[in-house]
Amino acid sequence: MSGAPVVDVKGLWTVYGDLVVHRDLDFSVMPGEVVSLVGGSGSGKTTLLRQILGLERPHRGSIRVFGVPLHTCDPGLFKKIRKRWGVLFQHGALYSALSVFDNIALPLRELHAFDADFIRDIVMVKLDAVGMDKRHASTMPADLSGGMIKRVALARALVLEPELVFLDEPTAGLDPDRSEAFVKLVRDLHIKLNFTVVMATHDLDTMVSVSDRIAVLADQKVVVCGRLDEVVRYDHPFIRDFFLGERGRRALSAAPALQTN
Repeated sequence: MSGAPVVDVKGLWTVYGDLVVHRDLDFSVMPGEVVSLVGGSGSGKTTLLRQILGLERPHRGSIRVFGVPLHTCDPGLFKKIRKRWGVLFQHGALYSALSVFDNIALPLRELHAFDADFIRDIVMVKLDAVGMDKRHASTMPADLSGGMIKRVALARALVLEPELVFLDEPTAGLDPDRSEAFVKLVRDLHIKLNFTVVMATHDLDTMVSVSDRIAVLADQKVVVCGRLDEVVRYDHPFIRDFFLGERGRRALSAAPALQTN
């Protein structure tokens, strides 16, 4: 993994009135890697994702994606940059009034650049890529299981062939079997398509399974960002509670990165 960072956050402050969420936060993601954001409730994982996506403006600091300063570039350039990433929002965020097909096709249709036949072919390819039968194309979101909603949302996130994918709590609400299957799908697609991933998650098994590096949000900043074996050795109360408690130890016992050290 080399080259300039895909995501580069410097000196970020997030302030809401008297509440300081992030204070002088630094965070970067290199091309092709999977970086997981983890932190306690209120640590600002989702807020950081929203700011990297340009949905919120930070109080202070800079955010560059693909080398472009998101909050100071002109709207035309921001629109071009936005086409280079895909987002899987928490709980899928499918449009309830649109079918599976129309949810996935929406980003393509918004470009006003493709005919109906091309859109149909691409949607079917993406359905197949996420392990969904094409017969589900006409299904409405209300008739999908939780695991299927995640897969459709992932297909929509990937429909424009993004270089960068954001995942916000991708396994939230899934039972262990569906969670494991979805994590395997993300891992396989990442290897096959070589996109960069920024993932906010509290799920240890997901984090251990797919992460190249883990960024721990605590004390209003990223206190450590590194490989799993580096993070668990960092002395901090949140890390001791989260990674080295009973549940954490179970997840870490299956981590190849720790078994080989």
